[in-house]
Amino acid sequence: MDNELLLLYVTAASIGFIHTIFGPDHYLPFIVMSKARKWSLAKTSLITLLCGLGHIIGSIVLGAIGIALGFTVMKLERFEAVRGNLAGWALIGFGFAYFVWGLHQAIKNRPHRHLHLHGIDSEHAHQHTHTKEHAHIHEEGKKNITPWILFTIFVLGPCEPLIPILMYPAAKQSIAGLIGVTATFGLTTIMTMLGIVIVSSLGVNLIPLGRLERYAHALAGVTIFLCGLSIQFLGL
Repeated sequence: MDNELLLLYVTAASIGFIHTIFGPDHYLPFIVMSKARKWSLAKTSLITLLCGLGHIIGSIVLGAIGIALGFTVMKLERFEAVRGNLAGWALIGFGFAYFVWGLHQAIKNRPHRHLHLHGIDSEHAHQHTHTKEHAHIHEEGKKNITPWILFTIFVLGPCEPLIPILMYPAAKQSIAGLIGVTATFGLTTIMTMLGIVIVSSLGVNLIPLGRLERYAHALAGVTIFLCGLSIQFLGL
């Protein structure tokens, strides 16, 4: 392995790690959705893994086609910019829609009191909700499309540095170098995503929401919405 290819491997690992750390869209949606929807750690990890794979593979396929057909880096970067714009707006739209739905659920699930009379001199009141218990019964048979929405958004979302900084230079070395550098970037990105999501989810699950519990979905939606805005307008 020559020095240039070795440098590309180190660069791939470094960029994969930094790119993920400074991109909140790589982990925040999974952390907040896991808390709101009470996903198990195994389910959260699996969804994160699949979305990470979709995120990486989408750019790999595009880069491989571009290299095979001899497209210039600028052409692929323009196409990646369009993909990134679509993914950003999709994240914003999903976050806002989920916030509205979550707020509606919170209002429906507002606690209220019932007064029970027992004879003339005996009475008691208790506070409860209707929709929370009712929802658990009926939601068991429903298919949850939230993971598929996240997966679609992540497939749309490009890995900006992968093609111009890593794939094109590696392709000039060898096919083996191209595969190795791409795999290094992808593995580092996915492992970083999983590490942040798992550790953060374990921490977040220890935080009692108390009266805010019924707003968990709305809070998740706001977080994803703000995450989309930061990606779209702040370039994170």
